[in-house]
Amino acid sequence: MKVTVLGPGCSKCESTTRMIQRVASELCVAVEIDKIESREDIKSHGVTATPAVIIGGVIVHAGGIPSHETVRAWLQSSKLGLLSQPTRHLFFTGKGGVGKTSISTAVALRLADAGKKVLLVSTDAASNLDEMLGVVLRNLPTPVPGAPRLSVLNIDPVNAAESYRQRVVDQMGQDASEKEISTVREQLSGACTTEIASFDEFASLLSDKDQNYDHIVFDTAPTGHTLRLLSLPKAWSGFLADNDQGASCLGPHSGLKMQELRFKAALDALCDPALTTIILVTRADAGAIGEASRTSDELQILGLLNQRLVINGVFHATDSHDAVAAALEDLGTKALDAMPENLRALPQDQVPLRAFDTVGLAALRALLPQANAAQGVSGTVEPLSLAVPLQGAGLDALADALAQAGQGLIMVMGKGGVGKTTVAAALALGLVQRGKTVHLSTTDPAAHLTKTLEGTVEGLRVDRIDPIVETQRYIDKIMASKGAGLDAQERALMLEDLRSPCTEEVAVFHAFSRVVSEARSAFVVLDTAPTGHSLLLMDATGAYHRQMMREFEGHGVGRVVTPLMRLQDPLYTKIILVTLAETTPVSQAQALQEDLRRASIEPFAWVINKSILAAGTQDPLLRARLVGEARQMDRIADGLAKKTYVLPWLAQPPVGVEALTSLVTKLASQIAPPRATLLQRNP
Repeated sequence: MKVTVLGPGCSKCESTTRMIQRVASELCVAVEIDKIESREDIKSHGVTATPAVIIGGVIVHAGGIPSHETVRAWLQSSKLGLLSQPTRHLFFTGKGGVGKTSISTAVALRLADAGKKVLLVSTDAASNLDEMLGVVLRNLPTPVPGAPRLSVLNIDPVNAAESYRQRVVDQMGQDASEKEISTVREQLSGACTTEIASFDEFASLLSDKDQNYDHIVFDTAPTGHTLRLLSLPKAWSGFLADNDQGASCLGPHSGLKMQELRFKAALDALCDPALTTIILVTRADAGAIGEASRTSDELQILGLLNQRLVINGVFHATDSHDAVAAALEDLGTKALDAMPENLRALPQDQVPLRAFDTVGLAALRALLPQANAAQGVSGTVEPLSLAVPLQGAGLDALADALAQAGQGLIMVMGKGGVGKTTVAAALALGLVQRGKTVHLSTTDPAAHLTKTLEGTVEGLRVDRIDPIVETQRYIDKIMASKGAGLDAQERALMLEDLRSPCTEEVAVFHAFSRVVSEARSAFVVLDTAPTGHSLLLMDATGAYHRQMMREFEGHGVGRVVTPLMRLQDPLYTKIILVTLAETTPVSQAQALQEDLRRASIEPFAWVINKSILAAGTQDPLLRARLVGEARQMDRIADGLAKKTYVLPWLAQPPVGVEALTSLVTKLASQIAPPRATLLQRNP
């Protein structure tokens, strides 16, 4: 491992060198230390304070002697333990925005570069692997140019569902009429079919006996959706074990029985520590760490015991006098110090914060420790201009615009980890502050609303669409209505059918429709699940709309108002897209906007959250990242968003009623222009 110490040869420089040597000896890490003492050479590296330290091309320290703990973190992150003896199946999961896709893709690439044949699989409906790898995703293994042993596959819910429907239709035989085929295809048009079809492909990979690949790396969707996916083998195995008669929305149970062996093989593979490792990805952030802790416990209950922890984006300030950098490092340190015991007990790897976006093979190869392609912060200094006006573009202005209506539905959407829950809660409080009555709810299986609010406010009702509660409510309703005239045996068969895991999707959709309809007479703010799960919910809404239109064709369709029609009405629904000023979140917000427009739903505004540029910083590593942030802000302003609002990165995360309310209060939400106008641009 190469370490460069920059300084004029003073006592602090020598102490820094000795500290690195001592910690390297303790950790048994081989280091090669270079010294740069010429003032001109030091200046050419963009260093403004000495002693400074460069590792992997990145300035990790500038000014003063680094602490023992800081040096230990640098050197520990020089090797990734999960790559020492990787199992065949590697599952990456965690809270949205922690970098699952970046880490999983970098690991898959590292394994392929080491001579292994690797398949990288995305189970996220909103996957951005195509942008990261520069290859069009398909539901078949596709070779990645520039990585000869790596292939990528996307389990696309739409394609998987269509393939599933076609297999069912093919089994009907040549004697089936067009009407019968049309009826069956319509019965298989809902979200239930989409889920089981995706799971069927997922299970086939886990139960693959051909061993076509040395490793299969799964880049899963954000946590709530992932837990649902990983619980399906157990749910379907149990359902099929107890049911061998009747029919479901997926076809005859006897047909599903044919898949029982595959489902059991998938469950066995998931629970076998010699075959499968679950990698919980988090950041040095209290919310992300808490989510990882809960996920770890839930996966343990499912029998998935072989777990590891990866802490991504670990930041150490290189300018100790920079308030933003110091606060960012302090928040991370406190979050790691408070890590729950169940995570402390797991094998752990750390990946440092990089100065570049993880798009392209070069950046992905540079992401993991010991990579040599990391971008530093050297380069020419040039002024930075922004198309997005930062002054006054806070959430208070957005709350004012939304409050002009007397009621309506406000849906806050975006990639996992961009801060949807924070924005949704703040806007709800802003509307209450402006004299409105508000119902704040969430469709996210991970449900963070109550933890974000930490309090109650008069005029604000807060709840969530709880899948377990809604499923039981739906079952009770069906049994009370459809099962009222049945005998005991028939009721038992109906109840068995309703125990299908698909019932949950139907129940959640009904609850979503109920919440949407409330906006006829009040404000409803809906914090949606991360993008992929939201798209599946939109798909269910569209399927229901098409079904209603067909059923009422010629019978007064004008009187029918479906949830989709309400979402399409700009006077009824305002869609707020939340993003970070980073390549992947902006691209995914753009893709989501295009999907919504195809459904004739037009977003109302974009919110750029956690802007370091708006906060102002002089830290070399953060300044290098600001160049990319500025490009994304220009990109958003250049036609992507009709209206844009900016929230700065805050030293204290906005948790609690008081902190959230401050985001939508005029005086508190004014965004000061950034202090730094000269930024390092990499060539």
